[in-house]
Amino acid sequence: MRRTRAAAIAASLAVSACGYGFSQRYVARGGARSIAVRPFENRAIEPGLGAAVTTALRAELARRGADASGAGDAEIDGEVRADEPVLTSRGGVSWRIGVTVHARLRAEGAVVAEHRTRREADYVGGADPLETEGRRALALRRLADDAARDVLRAFER
Repeated sequence: MRRTRAAAIAASLAVSACGYGFSQRYVARGGARSIAVRPFENRAIEPGLGAAVTTALRAELARRGADASGAGDAEIDGEVRADEPVLTSRGGVSWRIGVTVHARLRAEGAVVAEHRTRREADYVGGADPLETEGRRALALRRLADDAARDVLRAFER
């Protein structure tokens, strides 16, 4: 009996140490288990921001086992806006940018839930305009990822 218990404990410790874990599959409001993400409308002057949010949502759903490559039980769509970058320090050293995402969860054509989230990020200017632009693009990507996680938490059952 003790050997069985010790073996079970050792096995569970070995599995947990290897990075394996147990998780529950994502279920959205209305019971949707597979969700398609339609391209988000980009209402920002930032090119590709709508695509970045769409991609981030699909990646998050895939991690949670709920991404529908075709038609799913439900779909998410919406729009994204971004503020103009604002200089927050003298000499162009530090900038701030904000992103607002408005998402809708639809099942059978009806809106089941809506969520609006706003995220802001600071980024440091680079040695030249090209480096600053690259850092701004990375900040926008992080904001898209953060907004996607927030939207899915809001739509979770």
